[in-house]
Amino acid sequence: MGILLHICCGPCLIYPFSRLKDQGFKIKGFYYNPNLYPVSEYHRRVEALKILSQEFSLDVEYPEHKEGDFFQAINTPEGLSRRCVICWSLRLRETASQAKSNGFAAFSTTLLASPYQNHGLLKQLGRQIGQEIGIDFYYEDFRLGFKQAQLEAKRKGIYRQKYCGCSYSEIENAKNRKI
Repeated sequence: MGILLHICCGPCLIYPFSRLKDQGFKIKGFYYNPNLYPVSEYHRRVEALKILSQEFSLDVEYPEHKEGDFFQAINTPEGLSRRCVICWSLRLRETASQAKSNGFAAFSTTLLASPYQNHGLLKQLGRQIGQEIGIDFYYEDFRLGFKQAQLEAKRKGIYRQKYCGCSYSEIENAKNRKI
């Protein structure tokens, strides 16, 4: 069965890729992350992912980086306070649409590998978006392999970021480092 896997970053790909491959999925990667800021961060994550995708023989699609997609999506009265939910929805919706239009049986995301994301909400959004678009959302708790994947990425010298990627989380991360 073919699955389009949204990839947030290289280190978060490691465990989900191995799990999906072991289950017999034919995987294609989709790197859609308009939230990433600055553009240098986007490119650092692309380079890290390219190293892993080559090692894994994984075909990954890299749509044009459009920060405006993210800022337009959160440009609502409650947008900033709900920016994570809006961002996840934006990325999952685009992945589901691409999966549907390219004949995949399902879609999923490596966001499910991070213990820093709201896992229950991601699962709910994925299923809801899948129903709306008419494609299955594959859910698995990939957090089980997070620590091991981070160690593997470190051992391989793969870039591991310190924040989710948006300008707001970068600011929050910088404030927390000063405390």
